[in-house]
Amino acid sequence: MAQTAGIIAEYNPLHNGHAYQIQKTKELSGAAYCVAVMSGDFVQRGAPAIYDKYTRTRMALACGADLVIELPPVFSACSAEDFAACGITLLDRLGVDTVCFGSECGSIEPLMKTAGILCENPKAYETALADRLRNGLSFPQARADALAEYCKASDSESGAESLASDNESGAESLLSFPNNILGVEYCKALIRRGSRIKPLTILRRGDGYHETELADGTVFPSAPALRQILASSDTEYIRSNFTRISQSIPAPALSLIRDAVPMCSNDFSALLSQRLLELQLRQIPLSGFLDVSEDLAARINRQTLVFSGFEDRVLALKTRQYTYTRVSRALLHILLGITEEEALDRKSRDYVSYIRILGLRRSAQPLLSQIKKAAELPLITKTADAASILDRDALRDFRRDLYFSHLYQAALAAKSGRKVPNEYTASVVVVP
Repeated sequence: MAQTAGIIAEYNPLHNGHAYQIQKTKELSGAAYCVAVMSGDFVQRGAPAIYDKYTRTRMALACGADLVIELPPVFSACSAEDFAACGITLLDRLGVDTVCFGSECGSIEPLMKTAGILCENPKAYETALADRLRNGLSFPQARADALAEYCKASDSESGAESLASDNESGAESLLSFPNNILGVEYCKALIRRGSRIKPLTILRRGDGYHETELADGTVFPSAPALRQILASSDTEYIRSNFTRISQSIPAPALSLIRDAVPMCSNDFSALLSQRLLELQLRQIPLSGFLDVSEDLAARINRQTLVFSGFEDRVLALKTRQYTYTRVSRALLHILLGITEEEALDRKSRDYVSYIRILGLRRSAQPLLSQIKKAAELPLITKTADAASILDRDALRDFRRDLYFSHLYQAALAAKSGRKVPNEYTASVVVVP
């Protein structure tokens, strides 16, 4: 069987760094094929993807991916832990050999060591984490601080080299960077599954993830900086930045977005307001939705009749404890109707109940044949076939996932004024 490598990604949008990762993944793993598990229409920061999933699938295939699989929306717009766990589950059940991801540390050892500690969840670490959360720290900061304290105490007792030392791989520093955090979650998922997949990491190059300015000559940009330009309604602003954009996005991907319509959270503002009003009228508690605590639910309820845009609602609700991303995800889960109960149910059934193929390279047909034999889950290439392929629970999951995509497509059609294919009329993307 041909060696296969996997990448878990959003391609929001795809840029030079992503194309470089695909190339290096094949090179370092020696794999003949690269499978991309890609978020569908909603992404991990709690927002719609800037371009629809079929456009982004074409980008991935044009830049070297051989097969693109959809990461279901319930977990694509979720915490780093569940996003990573779902992605690893898909790759594991597809039967891939290697998973490759970018990181700021560029080394797999500290990521695996940190993941091992977090999987073990020792009492001393658990206590330190609880103390920091009680003191009002956000979960990411509380976890980084607690892990640093635990490693320092643990390693000083054993005399081992400390993860908490003042260097690039120190525990606190390690969990201060977004790609490292996600890398640790991938490693945790592999450990917990007892997966045979081998993890590889490549050093992230170029601008930091949170960089919001696209400088002249930038080759490896941050996705937020690109989104800020591409999602702008000011065509002159986009035109004035076109040289910077063209230096940052591979030509095959750039050609695909010339006619694509970018989406942002504010394109869902009216839908969110309607949803909040409906839930208030029906007296449905917001705390039942995923990532919505009792306290956050109360704060959202107080803001229901403040008819602002999606992003302004997030800013009004953001606090030291509730980060922008946490609030954005909570509001998106309310909008989509994703409950804590639904997420727990899917997790109890190993996150995924089917595999949805979004696109493939024609030259990768042998890979598709290989996956059909090795995959532990039913493969969906035609939406209409789902009812005859899936069992009751899987079919329910599938129809829910179609609903999420149809909401995105409705908003896209309203914004663009174009006829947008739905999940029954859109075809699997196939490129040479």
